[in-house]
Amino acid sequence: MKNTRTKTLYLVELSILTALTIVLQLLGSLLTGFTGLPMSFVLIPIVIAAIHLGPMAGAWLGAVFGIVTIIMGFSGLDPFTNVLLNNFGIIKMLICIALCMVKAIVAGLGSGFLYKGLNKLFKGKNVTLTTILTAIAAPLLNTGIFIIGMLLFYFNDTAAIQTGIAEILELPKETIVPPMKYIFLVLVGWNFISEFAINLIISPAVSRVIDVVRKKRN
Repeated sequence: MKNTRTKTLYLVELSILTALTIVLQLLGSLLTGFTGLPMSFVLIPIVIAAIHLGPMAGAWLGAVFGIVTIIMGFSGLDPFTNVLLNNFGIIKMLICIALCMVKAIVAGLGSGFLYKGLNKLFKGKNVTLTTILTAIAAPLLNTGIFIIGMLLFYFNDTAAIQTGIAEILELPKETIVPPMKYIFLVLVGWNFISEFAINLIISPAVSRVIDVVRKKRN
């Protein structure tokens, strides 16, 4: 009976976090700045799932994150992904799809395994530190893989990307930033800092609340 109740609770929590992932990614698309990239609130439920439901749950929500990003790209709600998908041929379109999925899944899976490993290392103690380190890992993995993908596959396309985004967002096209500056300062700089700060503050706080609620319920 207890096992059935535990499985049901797991599925309910996973379903709620899945819905939250979709909503937050859609919300992020409404806050797209001049870079054309959505604000990444979506890592919050991914980290929470990775901590409380395990690495596979984190990977699942990462996959949902990736799928929603791709759908938003094709629909035009995500200008940056839209440009990558539609302007550089079929091969790079498939690379973009793979990049969206891989970085998101690894962020969820990796943070889940990190939490599990740190929890084992500290023998269930230092929960706050473990949670904070896990919250840090998710944006690092997500952004790190994104940077690698941009450097390997889109380095020479940055001028065309900037022009495409400027057209979609109806921004001035006069200034084209060099590839390294565009990738590390324009794309990664603002988005990573905001993503990192939001996740670092909110994820551990929500996680601790869930811990308290679960202890009271048990």
